Amino acid sequence: MTNSNADKKHLRRLGHNLKPVVTIAGKGLTENVGTELERALGDHELIKVKLSVGDRDAKKAMTDEICQKYDALLVQSIGHVVLLYRKAKTPNPKLSNLLRP
Repeated sequence: MTNSNADKKHLRRLGHNLKPVVTIAGKGLTENVGTELERALGDHELIKVKLSVGDRDAKKAMTDEICQKYDALLVQSIGHVVLLYRKAKTPNPKLSNLLRP
């Protein structure tokens, strides 16, 4: 999947009914949170993350750090929730949010 607007629109449609699977709060991006992000992106490919880290600039910095560190694509950011995508090497049809009906 590329970074085109049509692809992002498709991912936003798929992610609309998803619930956040990871929450990042005051302590930031700790080792345990990073492990959970890695697992969730590997299993589900498309995930929502809730950021409770302060103002708009802090959320933007945290989102940029997550995308860079975990090789994820920012699909959408609304309020405290961001929608992230990373293609799995071998997607599991039972877990992937892209392959499940």
